[in-house]
Amino acid sequence: MQNVYLLLGSNLGDKKKYLEDAEMLIGEKIGNIITKSAIYISEPWGFKHKEDFYNQVIIINTNYSALKVLALCLEIENLLGRKRKKGTYEARTIDIDLLLYGNEIIHNKKLTVPHPQMHRRRFTLEPLCEIAPDLIHPIFNMNMVQLLDECTDTGKVERLEHQSIFKPQEKIK
Repeated sequence: MQNVYLLLGSNLGDKKKYLEDAEMLIGEKIGNIITKSAIYISEPWGFKHKEDFYNQVIIINTNYSALKVLALCLEIENLLGRKRKKGTYEARTIDIDLLLYGNEIIHNKKLTVPHPQMHRRRFTLEPLCEIAPDLIHPIFNMNMVQLLDECTDTGKVERLEHQSIFKPQEKIK
């Protein structure tokens, strides 16, 4: 079993529902959700758009390989209406980024882990610091709080208030 850290994001339609639907499908198709951060509101990163993003980090436990997790995340994005254009950032119903796969370092044509931009993105680091502040980045050998302290991203990131307490999914016997 491997702990996998995923970033969920949405800035189109019912953003909260897209995050909830993604969580449900991730739980069904990839693995049990161990914990999740609050939802954070952030302005688009790398492009301009009138709608802010809802972002959330979840930790799942899975038996699948990193490439299989990636394939299933792309399948879930497709099921939830994500349309991709190569090489551009754009508004989206759902985005699922594989941030970390345990403490593994993976670099091939299909996947780079740790996510190559995570240390540059406040909207990723703030929810990560909420649920895994002591987690060590396997390349930089720094914890998430240290990465956030050194992050130069000045984009707006605010925690959405009035969220319920997370209760992990029960394992199916």
